[in-house]
Amino acid sequence: MTTIERVMIRSIAVIFWAISFGSLAQTNWPNGQTVRVIVPFPGGASTLDSVVRTVTPEVSKFLGSPVIVDNKPGAGTVIGVDATAKATDNLTVGGVANSFTVNQSLIKTLPYNTTKDLQPVVLMARTANVLAVKSSLPVNNLKELIDYAKKNPGKLSYASFGNGTTAHFAGEMLKSMAGIYVVHIPYRGQGPALTDLIAGNVDLMFGNLPDFLPYIKSGKIKAIGTTYLTRAPLAPEIPTIAEQGFPAFETDSWYGIVAPSSMTKDAVDKMNLAINKALQDPAVKKNFGDRGIEIIGGSPSKFQDHIQSEILKYERIVKSTKMQSD
Repeated sequence: MTTIERVMIRSIAVIFWAISFGSLAQTNWPNGQTVRVIVPFPGGASTLDSVVRTVTPEVSKFLGSPVIVDNKPGAGTVIGVDATAKATDNLTVGGVANSFTVNQSLIKTLPYNTTKDLQPVVLMARTANVLAVKSSLPVNNLKELIDYAKKNPGKLSYASFGNGTTAHFAGEMLKSMAGIYVVHIPYRGQGPALTDLIAGNVDLMFGNLPDFLPYIKSGKIKAIGTTYLTRAPLAPEIPTIAEQGFPAFETDSWYGIVAPSSMTKDAVDKMNLAINKALQDPAVKKNFGDRGIEIIGGSPSKFQDHIQSEILKYERIVKSTKMQSD
Protein backbone atom coordinates (compact mmCIF):
# COMPACT_ATOMS: atom_id res chain seq x y z
CA MET A 1 0.00 0.00 0.00
CA THR A 2 1.38 3.40 -0.97
CA THR A 3 1.72 6.38 1.35
CA ILE A 4 -1.04 8.21 -0.56
CA GLU A 5 -3.40 5.24 -0.16
CA ARG A 6 -2.70 5.07 3.59
CA VAL A 7 -3.37 8.81 3.95
CA MET A 8 -6.64 8.45 2.02
CA ILE A 9 -7.77 5.56 4.24
CA ARG A 10 -6.97 7.56 7.38
CA SER A 11 -8.82 10.57 6.02
CA ILE A 12 -11.88 8.48 5.23
CA ALA A 13 -11.75 6.98 8.74
CA VAL A 14 -11.59 10.44 10.32
CA ILE A 15 -14.53 11.64 8.22
CA PHE A 16 -16.55 8.54 9.12
CA TRP A 17 -15.81 9.06 12.84
CA ALA A 18 -16.77 12.74 12.60
CA ILE A 19 -20.06 11.87 10.92
CA SER A 20 -20.79 9.18 13.53
CA PHE A 21 -19.82 11.53 16.37
CA GLY A 22 -22.05 14.27 14.97
CA SER A 23 -24.98 11.87 14.61
CA LEU A 24 -24.46 10.62 18.15
CA ALA A 25 -24.30 14.14 19.55
CA GLN A 26 -27.56 15.02 17.76
CA THR A 27 -29.57 11.97 18.82
CA ASN A 28 -32.66 12.92 20.80
CA TRP A 29 -32.11 10.42 23.62
CA PRO A 30 -33.02 10.96 26.44
CA ASN A 31 -35.19 13.76 25.01
CA GLY A 32 -35.55 15.65 28.28
CA GLN A 33 -36.58 12.58 30.28
CA THR A 34 -34.96 11.79 33.62
CA VAL A 35 -32.03 9.36 33.52
CA ARG A 36 -31.62 7.16 36.59
CA VAL A 37 -28.31 5.79 37.89
CA ILE A 38 -28.80 2.94 40.37
CA VAL A 39 -25.98 2.65 42.92
CA PRO A 40 -25.94 -0.68 44.83
CA PHE A 41 -24.60 0.90 48.04
CA PRO A 42 -26.17 3.29 50.58
CA GLY A 43 -25.90 6.98 49.81
CA GLY A 44 -22.59 8.41 51.01
CA ALA A 45 -21.30 4.99 52.07
CA SER A 46 -19.00 4.13 49.16
CA THR A 47 -16.52 5.66 46.76
CA LEU A 48 -18.68 4.38 43.89
CA ASP A 49 -21.56 6.52 45.17
CA SER A 50 -19.24 9.53 45.44
CA VAL A 51 -17.79 9.02 41.95
CA VAL A 52 -21.27 8.74 40.42
CA ARG A 53 -22.53 11.84 42.24
CA THR A 54 -19.47 13.82 41.18
CA VAL A 55 -19.97 13.17 37.45
CA THR A 56 -23.78 13.24 37.20
CA PRO A 57 -24.16 17.06 37.22
CA GLU A 58 -21.89 17.32 34.16
CA VAL A 59 -23.59 14.33 32.53
CA SER A 60 -26.92 16.07 33.06
CA LYS A 61 -25.63 19.23 31.36
CA PHE A 62 -24.39 17.28 28.33
CA LEU A 63 -27.60 15.27 27.97
CA GLY A 64 -29.87 18.23 28.60
CA SER A 65 -31.89 16.05 30.97
CA PRO A 66 -32.07 15.46 34.72
CA VAL A 67 -29.86 12.65 36.04
CA ILE A 68 -30.74 11.23 39.44
CA VAL A 69 -28.94 8.75 41.71
CA ASP A 70 -31.06 5.94 43.14
CA ASN A 71 -29.38 3.99 45.97
CA LYS A 72 -30.48 0.35 46.23
CA PRO A 73 -28.09 -1.37 48.66
CA GLY A 74 -28.09 -4.92 49.93
CA ALA A 75 -27.05 -8.52 49.30
CA GLY A 76 -23.48 -7.63 48.37
CA THR A 77 -24.70 -5.25 45.61
CA VAL A 78 -26.96 -7.92 44.05
CA ILE A 79 -30.18 -6.01 44.78
CA GLY A 80 -29.05 -2.86 42.98
CA VAL A 81 -27.43 -4.65 40.05
CA ASP A 82 -30.54 -6.81 39.62
CA ALA A 83 -32.72 -3.69 39.53
CA THR A 84 -30.50 -2.31 36.78
CA ALA A 85 -30.64 -5.56 34.79
CA LYS A 86 -34.44 -5.66 34.94
CA ALA A 87 -35.04 -2.01 33.98
CA THR A 88 -36.84 -1.69 30.65
CA ASP A 89 -37.40 2.07 30.36
CA ASN A 90 -34.25 2.76 28.27
CA LEU A 91 -33.42 5.45 30.84
CA THR A 92 -31.79 3.41 33.64
CA VAL A 93 -28.12 2.54 34.09
CA GLY A 94 -26.25 1.26 37.13
CA GLY A 95 -23.01 1.88 38.95
CA VAL A 96 -20.86 -1.19 39.57
CA ALA A 97 -17.57 -1.98 41.26
CA ASN A 98 -15.38 -5.06 41.70
CA SER A 99 -18.22 -6.98 43.37
CA PHE A 100 -19.98 -7.04 40.00
CA THR A 101 -17.34 -9.43 38.70
CA VAL A 102 -16.60 -11.19 42.01
CA ASN A 103 -20.25 -12.22 42.44
CA GLN A 104 -20.15 -14.12 39.16
CA SER A 105 -18.17 -16.89 40.89
CA LEU A 106 -18.90 -16.11 44.55
CA ILE A 107 -22.71 -16.39 44.45
CA LYS A 108 -24.12 -19.60 43.01
CA THR A 109 -27.61 -18.34 42.14
CA LEU A 110 -27.55 -14.75 40.92
CA PRO A 111 -30.97 -13.41 39.85
CA TYR A 112 -29.36 -12.01 36.69
CA ASN A 113 -26.77 -13.12 34.16
CA THR A 114 -23.73 -10.87 34.50
CA THR A 115 -22.72 -10.93 30.85
CA LYS A 116 -26.08 -11.47 29.14
CA ASP A 117 -28.49 -9.26 31.09
CA LEU A 118 -26.16 -6.27 31.35
CA GLN A 119 -23.91 -4.42 28.93
CA PRO A 120 -20.91 -2.19 29.63
CA VAL A 121 -21.12 1.59 29.29
CA VAL A 122 -17.84 2.93 30.67
CA LEU A 123 -15.11 2.21 33.22
CA MET A 124 -14.86 5.54 35.03
CA ALA A 125 -12.04 5.35 37.59
CA ARG A 126 -10.10 3.34 40.15
CA THR A 127 -8.41 3.82 43.54
CA ALA A 128 -5.80 2.05 45.64
CA ASN A 129 -6.88 0.20 48.76
CA VAL A 130 -5.27 0.21 52.17
CA LEU A 131 -5.25 -2.26 55.06
CA ALA A 132 -5.88 -0.44 58.34
CA VAL A 133 -6.30 -1.56 61.95
CA LYS A 134 -7.98 0.02 64.94
CA SER A 135 -5.71 2.38 66.84
CA SER A 136 -5.60 0.22 69.97
CA LEU A 137 -4.41 -2.94 68.24
CA PRO A 138 -0.75 -3.49 69.30
CA VAL A 139 0.67 -3.87 65.78
CA ASN A 140 2.32 -1.38 63.43
CA ASN A 141 3.21 -3.38 60.32
CA LEU A 142 2.13 -6.48 58.44
CA LYS A 143 4.55 -8.89 60.13
CA GLU A 144 3.34 -7.81 63.57
CA LEU A 145 -0.29 -8.15 62.48
CA ILE A 146 0.25 -11.67 61.14
CA ASP A 147 2.17 -12.73 64.26
CA TYR A 148 -0.59 -11.34 66.47
CA ALA A 149 -3.29 -13.12 64.45
CA LYS A 150 -1.44 -16.43 64.68
CA LYS A 151 -1.10 -16.08 68.44
CA ASN A 152 -4.81 -15.20 68.72
CA PRO A 153 -6.59 -17.41 66.15
CA GLY A 154 -10.21 -16.45 65.56
CA LYS A 155 -10.08 -13.53 68.00
CA LEU A 156 -9.56 -10.84 65.36
CA SER A 157 -12.33 -9.60 63.08
CA TYR A 158 -12.16 -7.78 59.77
CA ALA A 159 -14.90 -5.61 58.32
CA SER A 160 -15.90 -5.34 54.69
CA PHE A 161 -18.46 -3.20 52.92
CA GLY A 162 -20.41 -6.27 51.82
CA ASN A 163 -19.96 -9.78 50.50
CA GLY A 164 -18.08 -9.86 47.21
CA THR A 165 -16.61 -6.39 47.63
CA THR A 166 -12.90 -5.65 47.31
CA ALA A 167 -12.62 -5.46 51.10
CA HIS A 168 -14.00 -9.00 51.42
CA PHE A 169 -11.85 -10.29 48.56
CA ALA A 170 -8.67 -8.68 49.94
CA GLY A 171 -9.34 -9.95 53.45
CA GLU A 172 -9.77 -13.53 52.29
CA MET A 173 -6.71 -13.29 50.05
CA LEU A 174 -4.59 -12.08 52.99
CA LYS A 175 -5.92 -14.88 55.21
CA SER A 176 -5.01 -17.46 52.57
CA MET A 177 -1.55 -16.08 51.81
CA ALA A 178 -0.59 -15.46 55.46
CA GLY A 179 -2.16 -18.61 56.88
CA ILE A 180 -4.24 -16.79 59.49
CA TYR A 181 -7.84 -17.00 60.65
CA VAL A 182 -9.76 -13.73 61.02
CA VAL A 183 -13.55 -13.51 61.28
CA HIS A 184 -15.30 -11.68 58.43
CA ILE A 185 -18.02 -9.15 59.33
CA PRO A 186 -19.83 -7.72 56.26
CA TYR A 187 -21.47 -4.29 56.42
CA ARG A 188 -23.86 -2.50 54.09
CA GLY A 189 -21.31 -0.09 52.72
CA GLN A 190 -17.86 1.24 53.52
CA GLY A 191 -19.16 4.12 55.66
CA PRO A 192 -20.65 2.09 58.52
CA ALA A 193 -17.76 -0.39 58.39
CA LEU A 194 -15.20 2.39 58.69
CA THR A 195 -17.19 3.95 61.53
CA ASP A 196 -16.97 0.70 63.49
CA LEU A 197 -13.25 0.37 62.74
CA ILE A 198 -12.63 3.86 64.11
CA ALA A 199 -14.75 3.03 67.17
CA GLY A 200 -12.73 -0.14 67.73
CA ASN A 201 -15.69 -2.50 67.26
CA VAL A 202 -13.77 -4.42 64.57
CA ASP A 203 -10.02 -4.96 64.41
CA LEU A 204 -9.01 -4.42 60.80
CA MET A 205 -10.32 -3.62 57.35
CA PHE A 206 -9.33 -3.08 53.74
CA GLY A 207 -10.82 0.06 52.25
CA ASN A 208 -10.37 2.82 49.72
CA LEU A 209 -7.22 4.78 50.50
CA PRO A 210 -8.67 8.26 49.79
CA ASP A 211 -11.47 7.71 52.31
CA PHE A 212 -9.22 6.22 54.98
CA LEU A 213 -6.34 8.68 54.74
CA PRO A 214 -7.77 11.50 56.90
CA TYR A 215 -8.36 9.04 59.76
CA ILE A 216 -4.90 7.54 59.30
CA LYS A 217 -3.29 10.98 59.47
CA SER A 218 -5.30 11.90 62.56
CA GLY A 219 -4.27 8.67 64.33
CA LYS A 220 -7.81 7.32 64.64
CA ILE A 221 -6.75 4.19 62.73
CA LYS A 222 -3.34 2.81 61.72
CA ALA A 223 -2.24 2.00 58.17
CA ILE A 224 -0.57 -1.38 57.64
CA GLY A 225 -0.08 -1.39 53.88
CA THR A 226 -1.47 -0.31 50.52
CA THR A 227 -2.51 -2.75 47.81
CA TYR A 228 -0.92 -1.56 44.57
CA LEU A 229 2.35 -3.30 43.69
CA THR A 230 4.05 0.09 43.94
CA ARG A 231 3.44 2.76 46.56
CA ALA A 232 0.33 4.86 46.05
CA PRO A 233 1.12 8.43 44.90
CA LEU A 234 -1.49 9.74 47.34
CA ALA A 235 0.38 8.27 50.33
CA PRO A 236 3.91 7.21 49.35
CA GLU A 237 4.90 7.01 53.02
CA ILE A 238 2.73 3.90 53.49
CA PRO A 239 4.52 0.68 52.44
CA THR A 240 2.76 -1.78 50.18
CA ILE A 241 1.68 -5.23 51.29
CA ALA A 242 3.71 -6.55 48.35
CA GLU A 243 6.97 -5.16 49.78
CA GLN A 244 6.20 -6.63 53.21
CA GLY A 245 6.60 -10.23 52.14
CA PHE A 246 3.72 -10.84 49.71
CA PRO A 247 4.96 -9.74 46.26
CA ALA A 248 1.89 -11.07 44.42
CA PHE A 249 -0.63 -9.24 46.60
CA GLU A 250 -2.44 -6.63 44.52
CA THR A 251 -5.97 -5.26 44.56
CA ASP A 252 -7.69 -2.05 43.58
CA SER A 253 -11.21 -0.67 43.57
CA TRP A 254 -12.72 0.28 40.22
CA TYR A 255 -15.95 2.05 39.37
CA GLY A 256 -17.98 1.66 36.20
CA ILE A 257 -21.41 2.07 34.63
CA VAL A 258 -23.43 -0.74 33.06
CA ALA A 259 -26.82 -0.76 31.37
CA PRO A 260 -29.56 -3.34 30.91
CA SER A 261 -29.08 -5.43 27.79
CA SER A 262 -32.38 -3.97 26.57
CA MET A 263 -30.97 -0.43 26.39
CA THR A 264 -30.54 0.73 22.81
CA LYS A 265 -27.09 1.22 21.32
CA ASP A 266 -27.60 4.93 20.69
CA ALA A 267 -28.55 5.42 24.36
CA VAL A 268 -25.49 3.47 25.57
CA ASP A 269 -23.19 5.38 23.23
CA LYS A 270 -24.68 8.74 24.23
CA MET A 271 -24.28 7.91 27.91
CA ASN A 272 -20.72 6.76 27.31
CA LEU A 273 -19.91 10.02 25.55
CA ALA A 274 -21.56 12.10 28.29
CA ILE A 275 -19.61 10.38 31.07
CA ASN A 276 -16.31 10.62 29.19
CA LYS A 277 -16.96 14.34 28.73
CA ALA A 278 -17.76 14.69 32.44
CA LEU A 279 -14.54 12.90 33.41
CA GLN A 280 -12.56 15.54 31.52
CA ASP A 281 -14.31 18.47 33.19
CA PRO A 282 -11.65 20.51 35.08
CA ALA A 283 -13.63 20.55 38.33
CA VAL A 284 -14.25 16.80 38.17
CA LYS A 285 -10.58 16.11 37.40
CA LYS A 286 -9.48 18.27 40.33
CA ASN A 287 -12.00 16.63 42.66
CA PHE A 288 -10.76 13.16 41.74
CA GLY A 289 -7.10 14.15 41.71
CA ASP A 290 -7.29 15.66 45.19
CA ARG A 291 -8.84 12.43 46.46
CA GLY A 292 -6.42 10.04 44.78
CA ILE A 293 -9.00 8.73 42.31
CA GLU A 294 -7.47 7.77 38.96
CA ILE A 295 -9.64 8.62 35.94
CA ILE A 296 -9.88 5.93 33.27
CA GLY A 297 -12.75 6.44 30.80
CA GLY A 298 -12.91 4.93 27.31
CA SER A 299 -15.29 2.89 25.17
CA PRO A 300 -17.85 0.26 26.15
CA SER A 301 -15.67 -2.39 24.50
CA LYS A 302 -12.71 -1.35 26.68
CA PHE A 303 -14.86 -1.84 29.76
CA GLN A 304 -16.11 -5.17 28.39
CA ASP A 305 -12.52 -6.42 28.14
CA HIS A 306 -11.91 -5.30 31.73
CA ILE A 307 -15.04 -7.07 32.98
CA GLN A 308 -14.04 -10.33 31.32
CA SER A 309 -10.50 -10.22 32.71
CA GLU A 310 -11.80 -9.41 36.20
CA ILE A 311 -14.29 -12.29 36.12
CA LEU A 312 -11.49 -14.71 35.29
CA LYS A 313 -9.17 -13.20 37.92
CA TYR A 314 -11.69 -13.39 40.72
CA GLU A 315 -12.80 -16.85 39.68
CA ARG A 316 -9.25 -18.10 40.21
CA ILE A 317 -8.95 -16.31 43.57
CA VAL A 318 -12.34 -17.50 44.84
CA LYS A 319 -11.39 -21.09 44.05
CA SER A 320 -7.88 -20.89 45.50
CA THR A 321 -8.99 -19.18 48.73
CA LYS A 322 -12.26 -21.15 49.02
CA MET A 323 -13.90 -17.78 49.56
CA GLN A 324 -17.61 -17.93 50.44
CA SER A 325 -20.48 -15.49 50.63
CA ASP A 326 -21.23 -15.13 54.36
